[in-house]
Amino acid sequence: MAHNPLLPAGWPRPKGYANGIAAEGRMVFTAGVVGWTKDEVFERTDFAGQFDQAIANTVAILAEGGARPEHIVRMTCYVTSKKAYLGAVKEIGAIWRRRLGKVFPCMAVIGVVELVEDAALVEIETTAVIPSNFPS
Repeated sequence: MAHNPLLPAGWPRPKGYANGIAAEGRMVFTAGVVGWTKDEVFERTDFAGQFDQAIANTVAILAEGGARPEHIVRMTCYVTSKKAYLGAVKEIGAIWRRRLGKVFPCMAVIGVVELVEDAALVEIETTAVIPSNFPS
């Protein structure tokens, strides 16, 4: 694999994410992806439900560029409620494992006042790097 986690000597191993990743290959990016359906309908009003749909949408977009979940190297999650995010951490973990598997990209979770889509509780930007030797 062309992705190498970066862990400085003596630092504790991060749980569920990487401090840094060095990668080589073709880059695939997503815009901010929210938890609505392909028809731009929010079917879920709970944080975990919207997170699940946003991750499903992310996987679909990445696939259009030839990327798979294991190619994800960076994600930024914008959340409208830190409390809702922390309250859904167990569900988020289960969703993550089901949709992405054992993928531990560089991560940032940022609390924001609001998102452009009024009903959105989470918006996720993703960067994937497809290794040069990966079959297309």
